[in-house]
Amino acid sequence: MAKKSLKNLMILVLSASLIIGFVLIGGCAGKEIETPTQIIEDITPQEAFILIQDNLDNPDFVIIDVRTPEEFADEHIEKAINIDFLSETFRDELNTLDKNKTYLIYCRSGGRSGNALDIMAELNFREVYNMSGGIDQWKAEGLPTTK
Repeated sequence: MAKKSLKNLMILVLSASLIIGFVLIGGCAGKEIETPTQIIEDITPQEAFILIQDNLDNPDFVIIDVRTPEEFADEHIEKAINIDFLSETFRDELNTLDKNKTYLIYCRSGGRSGNALDIMAELNFREVYNMSGGIDQWKAEGLPTTK
């Protein structure tokens, strides 16, 4: 008789434990847990042009030209800011930017901006697009620049 009572007690305890577990898990089921996602991508000049057009009045969209100040002064994409990839303070300058904004980066042909894209990913920027082919490809496709 004692064995049967002990067996029933163990079944009761295990059943209660399972029920409590399901209740606790079920309590979390309706909650969404947000995990920060990163969008770090290469895009074509045409896609970059569309991105710029879609964000003309968006203060949370920034275009960064990572060429030298001399290259930037010669011509650049309208509304771009210049942060020189070759500068010793490049990484520090990037790190002062708002990581929650959306960025389009480019250089002359895509090499420096490709490296900058990797740095921005490491620095936990949320959304960064690198224009493949750089401003050379942008101009080859007949897209506008300014001085």
